[in-house]
Amino acid sequence: MNSHLEAVFGLRPQMRRAFIMVQDVVMVLVAVALSLVLSRSNLSFDALSEEGLATWAGIVVISHLLFRYSGLYTTVWRFASTPDFFNILKSCAILTFTLYVASLLLRFYRPVAGLNERQFIVFFLVSFTIISAPRLFYRFLRDGASWGILSRKTDIRQAKRALFVGRLDEADLIIRFTRTAQPADYSIAGIMATERGAPLGTRIQGVPVVATMPRLIDVLEDYATGTKSLDLLIFGSGAEHEIEDYSELVRIARHGDINVVQFSGLSELEQHGKLVLDTVEMETILRRPAVASDIQRIGAFVSGKRVLVTGGAGSIGQTLVKRSLELGAEAVLVADNSEFGIFQLSQYVDEKDHDRLKVRIVDVADRRQITRVVTEFRPDIIFHAAALKHVPLLEENWDSAVQTNIFGTLVCAEVAAKCGVAQFVLISSDKAVDPSSVLGMTKRAAEQIISALHGQTGGRDPATKFIAVRFGNVFGSNGSVATIFQAQIEAGGPVTITDRRMTRYFMTVAEAVDLVIMSAADAASRQSGHDYAVYMLDMGKPVPILEVAETMIRLSGKSPYKDIAIRFTGIRPGEKLHETLHGEDEELVELGISKVFGLSTDVVEWSDVQVALTALQQSAKNQDKAAALAALAGLDRAKKARESARQDAIPKTAGQAS
Repeated sequence: MNSHLEAVFGLRPQMRRAFIMVQDVVMVLVAVALSLVLSRSNLSFDALSEEGLATWAGIVVISHLLFRYSGLYTTVWRFASTPDFFNILKSCAILTFTLYVASLLLRFYRPVAGLNERQFIVFFLVSFTIISAPRLFYRFLRDGASWGILSRKTDIRQAKRALFVGRLDEADLIIRFTRTAQPADYSIAGIMATERGAPLGTRIQGVPVVATMPRLIDVLEDYATGTKSLDLLIFGSGAEHEIEDYSELVRIARHGDINVVQFSGLSELEQHGKLVLDTVEMETILRRPAVASDIQRIGAFVSGKRVLVTGGAGSIGQTLVKRSLELGAEAVLVADNSEFGIFQLSQYVDEKDHDRLKVRIVDVADRRQITRVVTEFRPDIIFHAAALKHVPLLEENWDSAVQTNIFGTLVCAEVAAKCGVAQFVLISSDKAVDPSSVLGMTKRAAEQIISALHGQTGGRDPATKFIAVRFGNVFGSNGSVATIFQAQIEAGGPVTITDRRMTRYFMTVAEAVDLVIMSAADAASRQSGHDYAVYMLDMGKPVPILEVAETMIRLSGKSPYKDIAIRFTGIRPGEKLHETLHGEDEELVELGISKVFGLSTDVVEWSDVQVALTALQQSAKNQDKAAALAALAGLDRAKKARESARQDAIPKTAGQAS
């Protein structure tokens, strides 16, 4: 029996489907014969006569066509569920009714003795039973231990033992799929139910419910201490929002060398179901609420466009490049001065997209190089992500910050306007708000350049739409606190924090990039006079840096202050305890877009920008940092002076009117 079962299961899908079709029509014929026998009917014609054979042939054709039309052969019976067996019930009922109607029509032409409604009722019951039985038996054999015993395989023993944490309905689905996988990758050893009041000790497909809320931590610790071997902890979808102790469960698992993944759905490959399990990342643990992207809108905006990304080899730039390709951009060009970064990008992008990806090693502050790149590539959109961003380094290397962050932005923006690029998008930073560092002041100046170009029309091509998108830190970006802390933890510590009170805004790179594209799409749809030069992303509440460090240490399976020391080094030059996303003189404007705001603010005149840039260029040439910073501060003074003059003019006008 063993060899016969393996032979059937080993057939190709097309051959296996043909085998099932033949089996079904045979079962229908058997059901007809049994219904006549069980109802003790004697037909008036011989079953093997010409009339009888014609009747059998008609039943075969009708049943086969009906079963195909009903979708009985599109179901993968390893994964069949209640609706699939209901479909068999429905098909058998329709077949019974069809044959009954056919018998009534036949009686108008020729009376047939020994045929009545009783046979058809018996036929319906018998046909459903014997057509369903092979499928149920197949499920029984393939559903875990039964098939393993019959085939004497040891795959189930080699599978990783897993504990599932989530809802019972998901547990039922996951257990079924893990058992049908060949070879078996996972074996669910127990269920930790997130529903309060779930029946402890009961079994789902033979797997026990070992814990319920709120005793999840105690039970997991029991498994993790080695009394019960465990290889994997699988969280259900959305568990990070449903379970208050989610972070602690992850910490306990990793401390016990148990891998942690999260169930995110099912995929099908050649009709074989497969679980989709995602690695639990830092942003999930800190419960950053995911922003649902408007794929239709950002896809319509990017699809068919030619996109240029400066700084495309950086963290945000790489994600912008990959996302643009995914959204159907005609071509994407990366302009970056990092050869190694561009090489890494080629590994990051899917091979199928390489034909649409172009790269150029250029300096964004080199007008000749940028002009050549833009002229040759003819982009519809430029995402300007190129920037130097490390606060302490730029305090000493201020001239490099000025050259890249300010003059690099100026060159790229002016070339975009000269070449008629439809849209220019600056990636800005919360450091630009009330800046206290060289980085902040240079990003502030870059925003002011874009704002001035946005509102300036004389002598400039008004067809180019200039905007800046401002947001805070992103998880996993090069040089971010998460990557620094991870390296320090792996080295055994200490983890260094400048001040225990320090907070920062955080968002995932994927979320930030989609919202940047959404901001650009919104700007493209707005008419002049009703648009915004600066957009701001809502990043929720600021997170204490100390909390990030402590969480990451716990997740590594260690204890903060005990296994890994945390050392406070003091605030470095240019750093602030708390960042803000908008200034007091900037008004947030609701746009009807989730997590995206427009900023209504006074814009620096282009003439003031030109004066400041001239002074800044001379200061950089003379290596005079104080003069350079004074020139940058002059931009804000000019804006405040114009605002003050505008406010002073209001009462005079009112007095003249009276």
